[in-house]
Amino acid sequence: MTTAGPTRIEPEMVERVWGALDLTPWYPRQSAKTGEVWFDSGDILVKFIFTTGNLSVQVHPGDDYAASHHNGSAGKTEMWHILRADPGARIAIGFQKPVTLEAARQGALDGSIVSMLAWHEAAPGDTFFTPAGTVHAIGAGLVLCEIQQKSDVTYRLYDWGRTGRPLHLDDGFAVAALGTHPGRSTPGDDGTLARCPYFTTEKQYVRGVATWPRDALMIVLEGEGSVDGAACAAGQVWRLPQGANIASSPGMTLLRTYVEA
Repeated sequence: MTTAGPTRIEPEMVERVWGALDLTPWYPRQSAKTGEVWFDSGDILVKFIFTTGNLSVQVHPGDDYAASHHNGSAGKTEMWHILRADPGARIAIGFQKPVTLEAARQGALDGSIVSMLAWHEAAPGDTFFTPAGTVHAIGAGLVLCEIQQKSDVTYRLYDWGRTGRPLHLDDGFAVAALGTHPGRSTPGDDGTLARCPYFTTEKQYVRGVATWPRDALMIVLEGEGSVDGAACAAGQVWRLPQGANIASSPGMTLLRTYVEA
């Protein structure tokens, strides 16, 4: 990603049945249930996700399957960084133990797949890295930042009894990994939260003045400040060139994400 100067990416509000009306302090209160706020950078898709209900148990394809079944689409590897969590809010990622295809498919039909999954209580600051093929579910009571490949291909395996939203069992189990997942990621000493062929994400806290180290997206999680003199605040995503000046007197918590050259 290259850019001539700091550019703020405009958000797109996306209504979801499991979304929220109150998106503060990141965005104003909404009149319709908003589950996702999208920022399309061209090669990486950033979302702020707000949940008042459980998302479906789902899985995303990798690049080859997505390309051959969805008109050349990319696959969907993603990561989640938790910003806020109600007491008891949970993330499911992978299975508690390896399961057979027959057992997983039957579990999707009768709902017992929920108890087969490995559920993790989520807390602010947690990061979960979710490669394509990982069966997962985001629970209610969470606000998180999702960074993903630019793809919207999702296969629902179980949807908590909701009507009017189809399941995708054939495609889903064609790509699903039926084993365990390590759970929370451990941040690197340099602040790296995730690194994969599709994106690298690092966390940074700025108080005072800092120089942006490379061409990358800046995701403002908390606080407010300025970028080369232009005001920025929590909930915003910017394209920044190497050498941009970041300033904040109260302090800002940022994510920096980019595709490795």
